[in-house]
Amino acid sequence: MSFSSSPLSSSSASVSSGHPLAPYGWDDEWAAAFAPHRERGLVPGRVVRVDRGQCDVVTADGLVRVDTEFVTPHDPLRVICTGDWAVVDPGGDPRYVQTYLPRRTAFVRSASSKRSEGQILAANVDFAIIAVSLAVELDLGRIERFLALAWESGAQPLVVLTKADLVPDPVGLAYLVQDVETAAPGVQVLAVSSTDGDGLDVLGAVVSGGTSVLLGQSGAGKSTLANALLGEDVMAVQAARDVDGKGRHTTTTRNLLVLPGGGVLIDTPGLRGVGLFDAGVGVGQVFAEIEELAQGCRFLDCAHVAEPGCAVLAALESGVLPERRLDSYRKLLRENQRIVAKTDARVRNELRREWKRRGAEGRAAMEAKRGNRAWQ
Repeated sequence: MSFSSSPLSSSSASVSSGHPLAPYGWDDEWAAAFAPHRERGLVPGRVVRVDRGQCDVVTADGLVRVDTEFVTPHDPLRVICTGDWAVVDPGGDPRYVQTYLPRRTAFVRSASSKRSEGQILAANVDFAIIAVSLAVELDLGRIERFLALAWESGAQPLVVLTKADLVPDPVGLAYLVQDVETAAPGVQVLAVSSTDGDGLDVLGAVVSGGTSVLLGQSGAGKSTLANALLGEDVMAVQAARDVDGKGRHTTTTRNLLVLPGGGVLIDTPGLRGVGLFDAGVGVGQVFAEIEELAQGCRFLDCAHVAEPGCAVLAALESGVLPERRLDSYRKLLRENQRIVAKTDARVRNELRREWKRRGAEGRAAMEAKRGNRAWQ
């Protein structure tokens, strides 16, 4: 599942710069989309926080708390979330959200349950900032997983290596950045320190161009980073454990905050699990070099396992393609297929046919081995 990206442009933002909601990302495109609702006496507002059937919405008249009566619980992807542009009935008693404007982008992960449902974490995001702590060993596979979800959302990913002050050796830090860049083709990787301020000017310049969502595990330093970008201690901070670098969920809700240097930031709770949810396009983007190699395979449906003429396996044998990258690619593809198959009958049937084909090939191979032994 993918959402079309439409980041804020400098021209559209400048025309609406005098609007009270301009600091929150309001522009001419949003104004045009809202026009039919305005004719009915409704007002726009951006959702800055959602909590138990109510949400805090900032409107031209200030911050209001409204009921989300329109929400359809049976479809979790339609639930209003932080970052949405809401259509508010100012005369309701109590005031309530009637709907929200079509989303430009949406960051969705698989819900932390056994059901095949997605959970939307943030909407209308231009930049997905993936915070990774340098206080612990890098988990490149987890970074690739976050990147797949970020690319699928329609936002531009950005990997921020936090706590860079804990790596005093410049050469060692450069190697760590290089390792992440290898796992994140086409993605900017920044090493920053909220303690001494290194890298924050570059990050601040990037996020000033729109709406950013801050993602990562507990203990990655997201709240500290948010405070550094905000220039004040708005988000509570707790120390991470020395053993594994993990922390408790300092942030418990998704909050949208205006940055003093421009742009807005959505801070999210630490994510223990980041399951894929229909993110085939995102996986392909993360492993673009493998997708490109696959174009040279002899068979269009090559699984890159043992097929003759496989360009991917040839690159693996020659050392051009690291084995870790291919293993991670296969793992994320399998996971994504399982998620899609739960809700897509066509994909389920294709997987069954593939399992039967591989089973038949396995049985044929065993029969051939038995035959060879009988002749020996």
